[in-house]
Amino acid sequence: MSPFVATFFISIFVLLMQFLWKYIDDLVGKGIEFSVFAKLLIYVAASLVPMALPLSILLSSLMTFGNLGENYELVAFKSAGISLKRILRPLSFVIFILSIVAFLFSNYWLPVANLKSKSLLYDIKQQKPTMDIQPGIFSNELEDYTIRVQNKKEIDGVEHLYDVIIYDHSDGPGNRNVTTAKEGIMSNSADQRYLQMTLLNGVTYEEEKNPYLKQEFTLKRSIFKESILRTDMSQFDLNRTDEELFKNGYKMLNMSQLANAIDTLTAMDKKNFKAFKKGLRNSSFLYSKFDQSKFSQIKIKTPIEFDKYFHGLTKDKQKQAINTASNLSRNSKSRLSSMNEELRGRSKYVRSHEIEWHKKLTLPFACIILFLIGAPLGAIIRKGGLGMPIIISVAFFLLFHILSISGEKMAKEGAITSFEGMWMASAILLPVGVFFSYKATKDSALFNFDAYGNFFKSIFKKK
Repeated sequence: MSPFVATFFISIFVLLMQFLWKYIDDLVGKGIEFSVFAKLLIYVAASLVPMALPLSILLSSLMTFGNLGENYELVAFKSAGISLKRILRPLSFVIFILSIVAFLFSNYWLPVANLKSKSLLYDIKQQKPTMDIQPGIFSNELEDYTIRVQNKKEIDGVEHLYDVIIYDHSDGPGNRNVTTAKEGIMSNSADQRYLQMTLLNGVTYEEEKNPYLKQEFTLKRSIFKESILRTDMSQFDLNRTDEELFKNGYKMLNMSQLANAIDTLTAMDKKNFKAFKKGLRNSSFLYSKFDQSKFSQIKIKTPIEFDKYFHGLTKDKQKQAINTASNLSRNSKSRLSSMNEELRGRSKYVRSHEIEWHKKLTLPFACIILFLIGAPLGAIIRKGGLGMPIIISVAFFLLFHILSISGEKMAKEGAITSFEGMWMASAILLPVGVFFSYKATKDSALFNFDAYGNFFKSIFKKK
């Protein structure tokens, strides 16, 4: 059990580092509290369990049986009349129980973890960066203000700014309210609710509209020795979005909800396509307003002899018919093109739901398959520790992951069905696991390169 727990948490840690590397720009400099950051990591770690669990089962089973083989414990078992099948029986039962837990986690807890992590990550992305004024750079981090300083120093833990220019946009666009000061001192209020900037030895230039003239402004200049600019710090707080807005995502649904969503989306697609066909039919030339009554009569009684009817019309009527048909054809082409894109997007959305439904089942099955690969491989190679087992397990996990990703991508694009795409990796690796199990029970020297060398030497000796 200890190798499984260790490899599981190591896998989670590695995947978390990958997540942090991917979103480092969205997380740094936002002034996020440690509790919020810890919540995000816990939710993300829970959402990464479907990737970490199969890898940890493969690696731990390979390490365990590799150690047993390396220390000749498997030989001792077999000499006592205990076969490898009997040795694998209790571990197979544990893996079966673990697969059931994996299914329950994937169906009930994983949607919650995805919902929590996605909504919290979205809110953090929307969070404004903390106030960080750099010398010589215009800063727009304060709402309604643009600030530029020439230099800044920290004296006794207090930030001092020099040659400050502040553009106040609270009254609207334009630079009609500008404040300059030789020095500014930044501090927080006693209740930590406001950011306070004390400006020293400065001037405020303000252009006020003349009520009597439409486009004339009066310049107002105020000289001060000390002025205080106070800003509400709530704009830097993390504002949480209602999680109900994220609940309709297919990754936030369990199997029954996914099945209901697939049925609903499929019915809506059929209804929309039926309405589209009816609208396209009604907009065609034969159903247009042009001489509709006569065409309807002809349609009901006999097939339309279009050439005969067309040449029987006057020149004006013929020209009108050609213009009408041309306009209807262009409109139909445009509608067909837009409907094609819409149907493609809707079909892809339905397939995403189907893929997520199959993922709930492929996770526990992947745990069983990778155990079938890892345990016999460990018994065959007879190498424990973190050397050879890690190399082999990572190789097989990469193969499994590449097959899974490739199948999922092909299923999303509609090249194959969702069932074929999501079960492709399991279908390919299951015979591999059965083959390794068979070779392990027969004590095959599958990875004994000396045996292969002796085999070829015997062939050449005979020749």
